[in-house]
Amino acid sequence: MRNKTLENKNNNIKLKDFLKLINSVNPKKGIFVLGLLLSLVTSGASLIVPQITKGLVDTTKLTHMNNKLIIILIIAFAIQLGFGTIGGFLLRYTGESAVMTLRKKLWNHLLKLPVSYFDIHKSGESSSRLVNDTSIVKDLVTSQFPNFITGGIQLIGSMIILFIMDWKMAALIFTVVPILTLILIPVGRILSRLGRQLQTATADFNADASEKLSEVRLIKSSNGEIFEKNTGGNFIQNIFSLGVKDAKVEAILQPIMMTTMLGMFVGILGYGAIRVSSGTMTSGSLVAFLLYLFNIISPLTSFATFFSQIQKAMGSTQRIQEILDTNLEPTGNATEFDVEGGTIKATNVSFSYKKDSPILTNISFEAKPNNVIAFAGPSGGGKSTLFSLLERFYTPTSGSITVADHNIEDINISNWRSQIGYVSQDSAAFAGSIRDNLQYGLNKELTNDELWHGLKLAYADNFVKEFPEQLNTQIGERGIKLSGGQKQRIAIARAFLRNPKILMLDEATASLDSESEEKVQQALDKLMIGRTTLVIAHRLSTIVEADQIYFIEHGQITGHGSHKELMKSHKLYSQYVNEQMVN
Repeated sequence: MRNKTLENKNNNIKLKDFLKLINSVNPKKGIFVLGLLLSLVTSGASLIVPQITKGLVDTTKLTHMNNKLIIILIIAFAIQLGFGTIGGFLLRYTGESAVMTLRKKLWNHLLKLPVSYFDIHKSGESSSRLVNDTSIVKDLVTSQFPNFITGGIQLIGSMIILFIMDWKMAALIFTVVPILTLILIPVGRILSRLGRQLQTATADFNADASEKLSEVRLIKSSNGEIFEKNTGGNFIQNIFSLGVKDAKVEAILQPIMMTTMLGMFVGILGYGAIRVSSGTMTSGSLVAFLLYLFNIISPLTSFATFFSQIQKAMGSTQRIQEILDTNLEPTGNATEFDVEGGTIKATNVSFSYKKDSPILTNISFEAKPNNVIAFAGPSGGGKSTLFSLLERFYTPTSGSITVADHNIEDINISNWRSQIGYVSQDSAAFAGSIRDNLQYGLNKELTNDELWHGLKLAYADNFVKEFPEQLNTQIGERGIKLSGGQKQRIAIARAFLRNPKILMLDEATASLDSESEEKVQQALDKLMIGRTTLVIAHRLSTIVEADQIYFIEHGQITGHGSHKELMKSHKLYSQYVNEQMVN
């Protein structure tokens, strides 16, 4: 009993969340109400038609038709057709508008979530919430709910009219309705549970497929096709098994419903025929009874679908709301702040992804304007994490990072990031043209001359000119149609075009061949002029001229100074340098 009470409480919470979610997207309530009213008029017309038909059958003689009733019947049909069409469109329009607003709200929210959210949740899972779950909510709002309202009016109105017409005939129907209800309620619960399981299974498969297809080259280079075939096959098999269970329930339900309805129809028809032959009922009344019977049967069959759909929508709402309830990354103050000429200073910065597993511990450094600050040390020491803190992908667990004595957390995040140029070892690129990738993230449209100037500064103009379509060349998903060196130079050109005040280079030449590295290094040297530059690099040639070098190991700075100073004072740094000189 206690479990049932908790279940009802949870359902009430979900329904409340659903209504709150729908209201939050500001649906076009006026259009929705108008569409619903027109649908109600259509339902009212469907209640009048049997009565007109009754009068028409009873008053029509073999040699004379009741023209007045025929005209009224035609008008009633026209009202049903016209109002039903317009009402259905308005309701669908409202639903489409609501789901558009919901998707925009969810998409905008996803874009503003912190990086830590995407560390935990797969992108395919989030896209499934964005597309599939919102579609389920839309179907409930645009189709199932209006059908439930209009169907309920048809059902109640038909039953009242039937009792007024002939309570004995209506009593026959009432004996069948409870039977159908007893069948529909448990079956509806089973379908709802299976529906939620299918949603979850489909979302899991979508998340896995999105991730694997985005790394298809890794799969092929690792001969992982068989493994992924089996993994994906398991997901597909699970969806199939749930679909088969759903089909079994519906396969059982349909014949039961059809047999029950046919039995009801035959019973009413047989009993009505006896009444007509005995003179206690007119032929018109029998026809009207049968028409009202259809008005009762149709809603009953749709109610099971409605309750199944509302359970699915509750589950979708819960998952959507979980995303919307996730805190956005802090944006800082609204005012803009110019970092040019400001010293970047980290003071006792510590950070951990998980409690009791520190990644950085008491990191302190200083980057003065127009200086080059380098970070060296073993892989996994926390250098890239430090850059993530500077980009404000994460917030330090303790300590602070300031620029010109202003905590960077207090600076407007868009303003802060607009002043940073970031070039990594594997510079990201989107599917699209070279022009799109150069232009990406800028708040103004650049001219061709400006774009070519940026490419020239990055030593990228020559290879771009060799492409038949030049700036409009499509580079494929993640820039796969470009070589590593070409992609790096496009990224450097983009950094030139951003004209950043702060430049961050994360192993920007580590994976390149010697020829590409030389060109990329020339471009980077040019890009560093007049900017505060922070560099992560293993290669000595990249950092030997740095103003200050910080050696990081196991998340701590174990030494800092110029190259010459560290060669004398830091044993491990000296060892790194000597090993590279030997190699």
